[in-house]
Amino acid sequence: MPQAPVSTNAPEASAVPVKERATVVCYREQQVLLVARVSSRWALPGGTIKRGEAPLEAAHRELLEETGITGQALVYSMQFTGLAKVHHVFFAEVGPEHTAQASNEIEKCKWFRIDGIDELRASIPTKRIVELVYEHEILKSSPSK
Repeated sequence: MPQAPVSTNAPEASAVPVKERATVVCYREQQVLLVARVSSRWALPGGTIKRGEAPLEAAHRELLEETGITGQALVYSMQFTGLAKVHHVFFAEVGPEHTAQASNEIEKCKWFRIDGIDELRASIPTKRIVELVYEHEILKSSPSK
């Protein structure tokens, strides 16, 4: 009795859902703000964009939820695409009057020197986003350049 053919086709890459995230690079002087969940790597504040939510709204919401920082003017910088995530990247200069406080989902918030990010336990996208925003946004807007 002949057997039905068996499909050996793997699912196409487009079948993998891509998550859209809002990611915020907060900086002051030569430092950038990173957050970490319990037993996790350092990361930029941010998270998944909810259905019907604009990336800017998500960026403000995530920044508040993770750091307690509100009222910041967020500037859109770029779209950074990884394997399974698309980061809508915003940046903001955060003055010393704003103190970051870890929320219940975040264990710690800390300011790190931008030139020391590569030495941290952080994801490659986190390191690359900081590098790109620093080179293409922060240095350009610096009055000393």
